[in-house]
Amino acid sequence: MPNPLEAVWHTLKTLVDKDPKAPLHVGEVMGLWTYLTILNEAIQYEKMGLNTTTDEDLKRLLTDAKKLCENQSRKISAFLQKEGIPMPPTTQQKPNSEPNDIPLGVKLTDDEIANGISIKIAAAGTECAMANSQTIRTDVGLMWTEFYAEVITFGATTKALLRKRGWLKVPPYYYPPGMPQ
Repeated sequence: MPNPLEAVWHTLKTLVDKDPKAPLHVGEVMGLWTYLTILNEAIQYEKMGLNTTTDEDLKRLLTDAKKLCENQSRKISAFLQKEGIPMPPTTQQKPNSEPNDIPLGVKLTDDEIANGISIKIAAAGTECAMANSQTIRTDVGLMWTEFYAEVITFGATTKALLRKRGWLKVPPYYYPPGMPQ
């Protein structure tokens, strides 16, 4: 059975395809460029995490995160190339390694890896929302909306794993003066 939200989304996209497309403005290009850089850096972090962890749940999370980032990166790269915008420089690829070969003083813990992913999700969500608020072209706005929806959905999965494992970093609770504790 088709997803009703996907049907609405595809309908909106067909309406948008009829919009006249002005050239991208500087803010739109900067948002796309910055987000593509965030994605490409996240892919390298996820590869490092996969090289480091032996935890199966965390490996699945890293693999899903990497697929999400690679998919969004491909979409933005293709879009920028179609628009004639040069690509940002990328980080050097990391070689594969065995988790047990990494010295303990260098190796990130599973907690650190998972929270690093969480931080990257927060940065990606913030960038999507900010870039969408600066966008004038409807096709670019829809792309940002799609990316943001994917990021917050993935963020919910990540938070569930962090909570389950006790890795979720919670700021101190605030109790206003006079409130019973």
